[in-house]
Amino acid sequence: MKDSLQPGVASTVTFEVDRERTIDFMGESARVYATPMLVRDIEVACRNLLLDHVDAGEDSVGTRVEIDHIGATLLGMKVTLTVRVASVAGRSVVFDIEGSDAVEPIVRGRHSRFVVDVQKTAQRLAAKAQKAAST
Repeated sequence: MKDSLQPGVASTVTFEVDRERTIDFMGESARVYATPMLVRDIEVACRNLLLDHVDAGEDSVGTRVEIDHIGATLLGMKVTLTVRVASVAGRSVVFDIEGSDAVEPIVRGRHSRFVVDVQKTAQRLAAKAQKAAST
């Protein structure tokens, strides 16, 4: 990891809630931003921020998500997510999360990621796959 990864480093992303990001089980008039898709968007935003601060051959994996999804966002509305590094401890990075649509706040929380060596991770996963195949 680079020395530039410090508490306070932040990134903001804005996107439109498209059909794939919405729930469908309450009918067309109640298509709102689905919590699992919100979590995915948070993870992507945090990973993208980290990619600017890790060395070649490094990436990150999510290890914890704690959110309060506090507002429903309608299909077609824009969402703004701000992710801010709260702490860095070795390879563990914790982010504070805030998000809103044009009307109200929709999410607050924390997300933890762990910076990994891509090759070592691939080797560890291959070894696990071999173990799983033999059970």
